[in-house]
Amino acid sequence: MKARLHTDWRDIPDSARGCVAALGNFDGVHMGHAHLVHALHAARPERELAVVTFEPHPRELFRPQDPPFRLTLPEERFTALAALGVKHVFQIGFDQEFSAMGAEHFVTRVLHEGLGLRHVACGMDFAFGHRRQGNVDFLTEQTEALGIGLTVVPPLSDSLGPYSSSRIRRLLQDGYPERAAEELGRPWSIRGVVQHGDKRGRLLGFPTANIALGRHLEPARGVYAVSVRLSDGRVCPGVANIGRRPTINDGQESRLEVHLLGFDGDLYGQTLSVALHTLLRAERRFDGLDALKAQIARDSAQASAWLAARQTGGPPAKA
Repeated sequence: MKARLHTDWRDIPDSARGCVAALGNFDGVHMGHAHLVHALHAARPERELAVVTFEPHPRELFRPQDPPFRLTLPEERFTALAALGVKHVFQIGFDQEFSAMGAEHFVTRVLHEGLGLRHVACGMDFAFGHRRQGNVDFLTEQTEALGIGLTVVPPLSDSLGPYSSSRIRRLLQDGYPERAAEELGRPWSIRGVVQHGDKRGRLLGFPTANIALGRHLEPARGVYAVSVRLSDGRVCPGVANIGRRPTINDGQESRLEVHLLGFDGDLYGQTLSVALHTLLRAERRFDGLDALKAQIARDSAQASAWLAARQTGGPPAKA
């Protein structure tokens, strides 16, 4: 059975009721989240696995002035959860009305009556309801009264402390996608629709697919070795630039521009998933387009060599 997405907690089909569900935002769907899902499955292996999550992230509603910070947008998050064996993703619309719902109503109206859950799991710091008035102790009382099982899962930790979305964000912003991938359990990806650009990459001999970062976190600016999943499922090696293109000086908006190595085709309008593997160099300004073109050729060769070595088990050291 394929995973299913449900976006209206008031209208859940009978076939999706009776699940066991992990609760949380699941931004990134990292190893700590996987630990929570696996612990839930171990507690109730006879029931279908589900996740209760929220969209947008509550922080996006309450602090809209903050810079974009999301590791995964809904489509990418759903794909990652399905890969963990989750069969139902209950994605609750988090708006002003829902944010005003009290903690007791969240348990009784949403989890119990709306979703018909038989067992839930959460981390030790899970908070919910209006002004985060509900905590694990409150959830324990409420679920027990309703006959819903509860598993409170200690965080997955290493020598640096608990795995967390904020820790992974820092790694990406500091230019360490390899270390972020270890904590995510997969390379970090940006998914988006290819937009029309200024065609300057094509004029330089390196056509690029342009994808707006949108609500995604902006990682360290620079040039990355990447792999690109196309709409038809094919995966191509590539080299990508994330930044504001200081040599061309085209404004203040950062963007993702990816050149697919050895690919010739029209990608406009397609949804691509671009996985960042390693930062080859930081963003910098060059003395004119000829110098930039020569550097792009070197970047492409270095990315190709790094990705080829990765396939054989040992990426070369970066220059």
